[in-house]
Amino acid sequence: MNYVVYILECSDKTLYVGCTNNFEKRLEQHNVSKCGAHYTKIRRPVKLIYSETFKTLTKARRREIEIKSWKREKKLELVKT
Repeated sequence: MNYVVYILECSDKTLYVGCTNNFEKRLEQHNVSKCGAHYTKIRRPVKLIYSETFKTLTKARRREIEIKSWKREKKLELVKT
């Protein structure tokens, strides 16, 4: 099983960082479902602007935490690469 760390851009141009083992389902939750992250639920639609894949949940979560700790500018630099 693979895990995906992703960055979404919300309709208000803010960024959301998350981690999942089923990205397609999670993206649908962010855009359509009543369940899911409240942050994105009130800022729909969201679009994927970056993702990385990991073989273990531990590595994915570490990367998610690392990216979440960054300022917006650094996140946007990552997206550009």
